[in-house]
Amino acid sequence: MNRFSTSWRSGALGKDMRVNVYGSGGAPVLMIPTQNGMANQYEDFGIVRLLSDYIDGGRIQLFAVDTVDTESWSAADGDPCARALQQEAYYKYVTDEIIPFVHNTNASAWRPFVSGCSLGATHAAIFALRRPDLFQGCLALSGVYDAQDFWGGYMDETLYLNSPVHFMANLAKDHPYVQLYNERKLIFCTGTGAWEDEGIRTLGILRDEFAATGIKAWCDFWGPDVNHDWDWWEKQYRYFLPFLLGDR
Repeated sequence: MNRFSTSWRSGALGKDMRVNVYGSGGAPVLMIPTQNGMANQYEDFGIVRLLSDYIDGGRIQLFAVDTVDTESWSAADGDPCARALQQEAYYKYVTDEIIPFVHNTNASAWRPFVSGCSLGATHAAIFALRRPDLFQGCLALSGVYDAQDFWGGYMDETLYLNSPVHFMANLAKDHPYVQLYNERKLIFCTGTGAWEDEGIRTLGILRDEFAATGIKAWCDFWGPDVNHDWDWWEKQYRYFLPFLLGDR
């Protein structure tokens, strides 16, 4: 498998940030780690190996990035406004720095998909829903889509932009993004087993908001044996990836 790693000092974040690239071509897929995770996580937990047939076969090229969650989503004792601003800086890092890097590296005409598990799915939803012009869609597994769950009920204008259940609730039915969403592949999944209570609650809200606005996103709820853990995310990647790529 072709693999390389690079880093640069992010203008948005003011720190060095790493990107691992797996594969030589195909549809680009931006991989956001779980909470506090870094670029090696999907390799360390076996997801890269799990998808090696797609990678080596030239169907997908993975771009795995670092997070700054310890300064935003996980910094429970920090100033909530500063935490929200750091999350927004991460959003700008991805949209303004990572997306151009993906296009400069990947020779296909595809817009990147964005994917993640747990808090990585939350990030994936934020990126795909805020910028459907930049992303071809998302595969979000076991995310929590209400930022207030991490901010202790706090909300300001910046955090609102990073809380999908809030900003999607106010999307007008005639907003031009509605058509873009329906031209994309938006796939959300949660189990209904252990540690998935907030995922169930917040994906249920998103599902209803999508329906009310005419957005044809796929919100899938797996059974009560399906827990918030890697063994199930492995199964979900193998199940959903053909749908994401249009093979099914």
